[in-house]
Amino acid sequence: MGELGEFGLIALVNAGRTQTPGVLLGPGDDAAVIAAPEGRFVVTTDMLVQDRHFRTDWSSPQEIGRKAIAQNAADVVAMGAVPSAFVVGLGCPAETPVEFVRALADGMWAEAGRAGASIAGGDMVRSPLIIISVTAFGDPRRAPIKLSGARPGDVVAVAGPLGHSGAGFAVLSAGTAGNAEFADVETEFADVVAAHRVPRPPYEAVLELPDTAEITALTDVSDGLLADLGHIAESSRVAIDLESAALADPELEAVGKALGVSPLDWILAGGEDHAFAATFADSGDVPEGWRRVGRVVAGEGVTVDGTSRTGPAGWDSFA
Repeated sequence: MGELGEFGLIALVNAGRTQTPGVLLGPGDDAAVIAAPEGRFVVTTDMLVQDRHFRTDWSSPQEIGRKAIAQNAADVVAMGAVPSAFVVGLGCPAETPVEFVRALADGMWAEAGRAGASIAGGDMVRSPLIIISVTAFGDPRRAPIKLSGARPGDVVAVAGPLGHSGAGFAVLSAGTAGNAEFADVETEFADVVAAHRVPRPPYEAVLELPDTAEITALTDVSDGLLADLGHIAESSRVAIDLESAALADPELEAVGKALGVSPLDWILAGGEDHAFAATFADSGDVPEGWRRVGRVVAGEGVTVDGTSRTGPAGWDSFA
């Protein structure tokens, strides 16, 4: 990086890229121009810091890049909007290999494409460690789906796997703890490790909801199911009761047995799956791609099988 320089690298990572229709003017000028066909747009930003949110010995630069975009795209979709563009800020040491940054950009573009958008620009600076900041824009083609719309009687449903990223993190942690017993655990449980390295938000589960689906509140599961549903419960001034049997995931049973952990802990508090959790008016079956896991009731807080759960409830950056 120190040899190539900032502007040389910007030219390198942007060479040959094709912008999607949401980007009217991409890299090359002082700022990008993003379409706002509805006269408004959804915007969110998130930051990843090396050794806090990712490890370069656990994940390839492509995987880190995909993860950075996925967690921002999921936030846009959780508002009921279609991702249209991303702006990326990158800080890294001068000795960072150029190939690392090129691969990081490849991963970002790959996930942006999966979300139906492109990267409109950004900035690069020198820093003592790798820091990635992503700002995502979205086209709100419907009224925003807020946290505050849940009502007693609504059904709680999720789309996408829960607990897989948390299980993958536990597997990676066990494999690097120097315990010979877990030397091969990463290979044995490669699926959950992959889920931790690259979350795959089921964007289509939200963006392809039928018009008949009366969705009342929505969030992506980034901090943990208990924590994120807790935001819905607090904002809506309701309580949510989850059913542990409906949350059970046979894929996690073997991982939990090997590590001596209850899979329900990962499902409820693991976070970083970027699945979607929503409340729907109880008018029959939930939409395709969703599964019922609980119900909205009068009261406050989130319970499991009618009981308050002790222990970790999810991620808190300053805890």
